[in-house]
Amino acid sequence: MHESDAGLLAPGRAGSAAEAATGDHAFLRALLDAEAALTRAQAVRGLAPAGAGRAVTGAAEAGSFDVRELALRARSWGNPVIPLVAALSAAVDEDVRPFVHRGATSQDILDTAAMLVASRTLGIVLDDLGRTADALERLAAAHRDTPMPGRTLTQHAVPTTFGLKAAGWRALVLDARDRLRAVRGALPVQLGGAAGTLAAFSDGGDAAGPDLVAAYAGELGLAEPLLPWHALRTPVADLAGALAFTAGALGKAAADVLTLSRTEIGELAEGSGGGSSAMPHKANPVRATLIAAAARRAPGQAATLYGSLTAEDERPAGAWHAEWEPLRDLLRLVGGAARDAAELTEGLRVFPPAMRNHLGTTGGLIVSERLAAVAAGRVGPARAKEILTGAARLARDEGRPLAEVLAVEPAFDGLDLAELTDPARYTGCAGLLTDRALERR
Repeated sequence: MHESDAGLLAPGRAGSAAEAATGDHAFLRALLDAEAALTRAQAVRGLAPAGAGRAVTGAAEAGSFDVRELALRARSWGNPVIPLVAALSAAVDEDVRPFVHRGATSQDILDTAAMLVASRTLGIVLDDLGRTADALERLAAAHRDTPMPGRTLTQHAVPTTFGLKAAGWRALVLDARDRLRAVRGALPVQLGGAAGTLAAFSDGGDAAGPDLVAAYAGELGLAEPLLPWHALRTPVADLAGALAFTAGALGKAAADVLTLSRTEIGELAEGSGGGSSAMPHKANPVRATLIAAAARRAPGQAATLYGSLTAEDERPAGAWHAEWEPLRDLLRLVGGAARDAAELTEGLRVFPPAMRNHLGTTGGLIVSERLAAVAAGRVGPARAKEILTGAARLARDEGRPLAEVLAVEPAFDGLDLAELTDPARYTGCAGLLTDRALERR
């Protein structure tokens, strides 16, 4: 007996709303919605009897069709639309059958269904991104002035604040939101007929075809394309880019959480970490791990979709077919990652004492930039750099605080070295930048 994909090896999307919105039954629902809307649109434009749209819509119930049977029958035709049209035609009265799929090609229906599935899934993703942005706004505001080490190339650089870091994560989330909103609003129906000329719909004059496309788009709540896009895959490429960006944006926050929740750092922790099968003491950062996995996979899926831009002729063999599974996988990856990001940020635990303690790890070296600037005003940049380089080396070699080493340097006579080497007093414009970032809605 056939066993459906229950997501056993895909915990990132298992049980998510995005998984349900992209499953086989969801695609079947979208295919049927596309077919029914086409007949309704033709009825509105006088290309089908008034009752045909209602009849086809009534018959287009997903529960009336066997997904597995359609999948197997699709092997003979190369896509699932052909066997579905046969099944849908058999489900309506004989006088309605000529108006099922009338004038359309299989790609019209499948592309339109893919755009419907994408639109419905993006609605879910956008909701979760909204939750994530709200959680990060709260974190950034609460920790506006919480100092922590800034790290560059894995090493301590200069102090920053956790508020600024959280505000940066939020900025990426909002960037992703804006891209997905724009793409979602532009997702178009597909209707061109056999070779993208709308010839089958032109009996009512040259404008009949474009008018029908407009009516079709209105029926489904999708955008009206300028041209049939059978071999012009801008909508899919734009969708791929926005989804891959979203995965990367969420992946950035996950990467930081993974680093900062290491045992020897312990500045952050997930609200409820996952356990280990062998080590009872562990609380693994599972949400961040799953987001990081999605961020690594998404670019590969997007690359396949970008590769399908090179589609030959008016309708391609292979390029179009190569899109179906990567597009669904990409929607699922991002949908799962968005859910995990919302859960991660809403439950994230922050440990300011650990951050403050790590600021002192280098005995004041983390503020050497500040000290060099102060000394430069007294002895010039070259001499200041020479003094600080030597003092830093001595402090490291002898394990002494930088302030103690510099106490004998004439360049710092009369200065409060304790204040100058306090990392919490050298966070620059972090607070102001955090405020500025949080003004964005």
